Amino acid sequence: MVAQKHVQVGNVTFGNDLPFCLIAGPCSMEGRNHALEMAHALTEMCSELGIGLIYKSSFDKANRTSVDGNRGIGIMPAMSIFQEVKDTYGCPVITDVHSEEQCAVVGEVCDMMQIPAFLCRQTDLLLAAGQTGKAINVKKGQFLAPWDMPNVCKKVASTGNENILITERGSSFGYNTLVTDMRGLPQMAEDTGYPVIIDCTHSVQQPGGQGNSSGGRRELAPVIARSAIALGIAGVFAETHDDPDKAISDGPNMIPVHKLKGVLQTLKALDEVAKGNPVDLVGMATY
Repeated sequence: MVAQKHVQVGNVTFGNDLPFCLIAGPCSMEGRNHALEMAHALTEMCSELGIGLIYKSSFDKANRTSVDGNRGIGIMPAMSIFQEVKDTYGCPVITDVHSEEQCAVVGEVCDMMQIPAFLCRQTDLLLAAGQTGKAINVKKGQFLAPWDMPNVCKKVASTGNENILITERGSSFGYNTLVTDMRGLPQMAEDTGYPVIIDCTHSVQQPGGQGNSSGGRRELAPVIARSAIALGIAGVFAETHDDPDKAISDGPNMIPVHKLKGVLQTLKALDEVAKGNPVDLVGMATY
């Protein structure tokens, strides 16, 4: 096993051998007031529970099922709102990037940028993101094996930036279905040493499952999160909303924010048990 690395993002530190942290927020940014309300709810909740928080939302949902899908508010309006979230609540923020040109703009405001799963092998995008010096959360493609991720990480690290997180979000399994192989989480931690995150909400997504949009089973997201945290990983990615059924993106798989605190309380207890043995950093027993 390689040495486990720690990644500092503002006032939050990720590590497979550290208390778990949370990346959370609405899937798509829906406007200033909604973003501030969600950031307020999440920062208050995480402060009470003692959990590090990165606020997440997307300015553009470039990978929509239908051309009629709502893509979001756009990059510049979103950057203004992200800055206000940071100034008001003091939490780091993260958003997706889809092209090399977006990296420099996002890097001016956001503390971390995210590489979408379908773009995780795009070399020029990975290099441009790494060159910003910001922390990079790379989502593992639905088409990649866990042992493919070291090559992805090396692309970012080749820029001299090793502030890298790896996020598991499920693998394609037949039509309109994803399955999450929990064996891949310790595998990626062992192979790379980088903090590993479980995206529990996209793991229960049903891509294109509603014909013109994706479906999902949000009630199973906490199950995925509990299973992953029991392995001793660095964090959880969970999209959340005050009214998921009215969300403009990924409503079927988002956790209602009023239910999130209970989920986090359970995860915190599991995380403490999983990391109680300092020898067993990623939850793997030696036989």
